[in-house]
Amino acid sequence: MGNETKRRATYADIEALPENMVGQIIDGELIAMSRPASPHSVAHTVIQGLLVTAFQVGQRAPGGWWIVDEPELHFGEDVLVPDVGGWRRERMPQMRRVPFFTLAPDWVCEVLSPSTASLDRKRKREIYAREGVEYVWLVDPAKRTLEVFRRREEQWVALGTYSGEARIRAEPFEAMELDLGALWPPELEAP
Repeated sequence: MGNETKRRATYADIEALPENMVGQIIDGELIAMSRPASPHSVAHTVIQGLLVTAFQVGQRAPGGWWIVDEPELHFGEDVLVPDVGGWRRERMPQMRRVPFFTLAPDWVCEVLSPSTASLDRKRKREIYAREGVEYVWLVDPAKRTLEVFRRREEQWVALGTYSGEARIRAEPFEAMELDLGALWPPELEAP
């Protein structure tokens, strides 16, 4: 007793999860989560849709980005899945046919849920900083807020916290005005 060593999670552990679960490996620990509730999904979908339209495929738009839904990121033994990730085309000129990415995104967006907020705010942001992600957005549908961070060296600097129905411009997508009200569905009744 007392000499037991906890086995480090492997990618096989992620593959063994049921289809309705999202798996990540952080510091050797398997973290499995069920799919999120509707407020999370709405915010996630709206952000992705607006950014894809404006920065990836839109006509007369700034362009210059690859915006990807739930990209699987492999950083050594760590496997992370942000809600949305984006790469500047100058760093990743072509989208390759790959099951996961080893090149860190330039920007990630995490939509917070009660079960994921502390993980997204601490452990995942530490790994994003270590791997060179330049920007992190944290969206909280319950509080109706968007927090924008930029990496300076390996530390996150808060660029702003925006809330409610504000119309904002947030790095690195400041060329587009974002209507935060579009991220928040009207209050929904529980089933």
